[in-house]
Amino acid sequence: MDGNGRWASERSRPRADGHRAGTENVRSVISRLVERGVGYATLFAFSTENWSRPGEEISALLAILQEVIRSEAEELNKNGVRILHIGRLDRLPDELSRSIVDAVELTKGNDRLTLTVAFDYGGRADIVSAIKAIVAEGTSPDDIDEELINRHLATPDTPDPDLVIRTGGEFRISNFLLWQSAYAEFYSTPVQWPDFDGDQVDVALDAYTHRQRRFGGVEPVA
Repeated sequence: MDGNGRWASERSRPRADGHRAGTENVRSVISRLVERGVGYATLFAFSTENWSRPGEEISALLAILQEVIRSEAEELNKNGVRILHIGRLDRLPDELSRSIVDAVELTKGNDRLTLTVAFDYGGRADIVSAIKAIVAEGTSPDDIDEELINRHLATPDTPDPDLVIRTGGEFRISNFLLWQSAYAEFYSTPVQWPDFDGDQVDVALDAYTHRQRRFGGVEPVA
């Protein structure tokens, strides 16, 4: 969800205001995804590398997330949204960590849309963690395959993404679901995240429908 800081700077406002506007925008995005029949969505809210940002900005981000969980979890639950979290919880404030766990528990029975929030998540760390777990189980190298690795990643209960949307004009994967996104279609837009509304969701999904996915193969001959 890129462009929050730039969005705020362009308006001569603190970066925290951009992050707040970005979180407020999530509601409209989720609503449109539900309308379009999307079953799974993942929001990359905070990466393992984001800890290098200024402490003041990090504190603001953590406080905003706490507010959002408190205010939105019940509404998401009423709308049939299941919340999942991927990433580390041990580096978060205790209250925030508990709120995330509570939101996951509250919504676990829903099936209209599964919303995964990647917070303190990194694709490389995810793969390393999976490998460590497989080694710890004493698995023979001959028994290691893609299916086994998939089961040990942070996303065993969700399908691989079909579409990765990058806002703010960025063209990097930035350590997001590296294994899972191997064959995802990539869509980049200059629109910054706080302005990425339901109409922009439509533009991205419509662009996806015109892609020809070959998964390493060749285009069929008519």
